Order: sequence, then structure tokens, then C-alpha cells
Amino acid sequence: MVFFLGIRQLEEIFVATEDPSVTGVSGRYATALFELARDQKSVDSVKADLDKFSALLTESPDLLRLVRSPVFTADAQAKALDAVLAKAGIGGIAANFLKVLTKNRRLFAVADLIRAFRALVAKFKGEATAEVTVAEPLSDANLDALKSALKSVSGKDVDLNVKVDPSIIGGLVVKLGSRMVDSSLRTKLNSIKHAMKEAG
Repeated sequence: MVFFLGIRQLEEIFVATEDPSVTGVSGRYATALFELARDQKSVDSVKADLDKFSALLTESPDLLRLVRSPVFTADAQAKALDAVLAKAGIGGIAANFLKVLTKNRRLFAVADLIRAFRALVAKFKGEATAEVTVAEPLSDANLDALKSALKSVSGKDVDLNVKVDPSIIGGLVVKLGSRMVDSSLRTKLNSIKHAMKEAG
């Protein structure tokens, strides 16, 4: 049976949860959230909601400013966040998690927390997580092809965390665990410039 937890219960769980294998505030919050989601058998729905919020951060400079800027009070952040969550259809555990972050003045770290949560989910499911940076959004077909290629390299299903960064011009940068593949055009141009300087 799934029951709905209020903010106070969530705060108590965050205080009580200490995982020595995870370091820092981001790790502790992410671990507490993951354990709560796992216990309520809602890991996938919480991850989907956090992915949705992460996408909103990427798409909206105003939301990113609200999250990162220390000039907003906790009350102002909470009111704005309520409106964003309602409009995006984000509720339940993920919404309460974001509200706890806001109340505790930790909303600025939400991107790190979401990244840590994704890593915990991937470990739980026996997946690998890849950080992918592209110049423009990938089609579903390209995403599937990239997942297949990474699965053949890692031997595991791969959960993609895709970030769009137009400054890489073209190509992509993939970080899978400690391995990084940089096939971005910017890097190639920089290496050509470097070679020309050396030759000149």
C-alpha cells in the first residue's frame, strides 16, 4: 500500500538517514529519497518526476535562476516552486522532496541531487549511467542507437542523462563511469588549432 508522506515525515527521514558510502549533503539527500522511493515501490515514478524537473531546469533560465540565486527567500522559492510543480504535474514523493530542499535552503544543489539519485537507481537496477552532452536534442532513434552502442561497450543497460550544450557545436561528449569519449567538433577544432601553433 502506497501512502502519502508529508514534509515533516520526509524531513525526519532525511535527518535519520546516514549512508557512510555516500559523501556530502547531495549524497545523503539522494540516498534518503531513494530509500523512501524504494520502500514505497515508486522508484520509477520518482525518477520520472525528477527527470521532468531536470528538463524544466534546462529549458527555463528563469527557473534555473530561482533555484540557484540566494536573493530569493525560502518563501518566495516555495511559492514559485508550487506553481511550477502543479503546472508540470509533479507530485507525491518527488514534489515533497523538492519542497524539503527549498525549506532547508538546499534547492541550489538540486541538479547534483538528481544526478546522485539517478546513479543510485542505476546501481539498484544493475544499469550503468552515462552523462551525454550534445549540441542539440537527439531524436528517439538516435537515443536508442546510443543506448545500444553503450550497452555493447559496458555490458549493461545504460540510463542516459542528456544535457544540451550548443557550445560544443556538433558531435557529442559521453562519460560512462570513469571513461570519457569526446567526439565534439569544438574539441577537434581546438586540437587542429593546437597542431597549427606547434607547426608554426
